[in-house]
Amino acid sequence: MKTTNARLGIGTGGGTLLSVLAQLGIHDVVKTAVLAAIGAAVSFAVSWLLQRCTRRR
Repeated sequence: MKTTNARLGIGTGGGTLLSVLAQLGIHDVVKTAVLAAIGAAVSFAVSWLLQRCTRRR
């Protein structure tokens, strides 16, 4: 019984993933990568600034 449920979940997840990948273009992937890099840089900068501000006090 659990094997059937696992197979159903894997099949459903795989089908969903493949249908989403078919809809994405290279521009969407590049845009997502650029936005992720900008977000990571901003997060790092804010964390670094807050850390410096709390050390001075």
